[in-house]
Amino acid sequence: MPAVIGLGLDAVDLDRFRRVLARRPGMLARVFTAAERADVSGRADPVPGLAARFAAKEAAMKALGVGLGAIGFADVEVVRGPGGAPVLRASGRAAQLAGARGVTAWHVSLTHTDTVAVASVVAR
Repeated sequence: MPAVIGLGLDAVDLDRFRRVLARRPGMLARVFTAAERADVSGRADPVPGLAARFAAKEAAMKALGVGLGAIGFADVEVVRGPGGAPVLRASGRAAQLAGARGVTAWHVSLTHTDTVAVASVVAR
């Protein structure tokens, strides 16, 4: 079993995230891939799903040991796998950093309540 290379955890306040999206609608296209936007588009309220994915992007940065700006948000993508579980994919700068650190697999968990979305990411 490969060793854990990094662990990241992040939480997003849903009300605050909703306000940010309302003020900056262009953020959707900058931060989320087309697949991520499509995955939540049919929901009555897509904000909790988007906030959980945003938390996963920040958690992935933490798992890689980097801060905001080191990679583009769209370089980390969270989509549903064949069984419905979330799957994290790294591309661009995120994939380069992951490769340099020896990351060969990602484990991601998403959850949310009425007020907060949380994501944990393990880089292996």
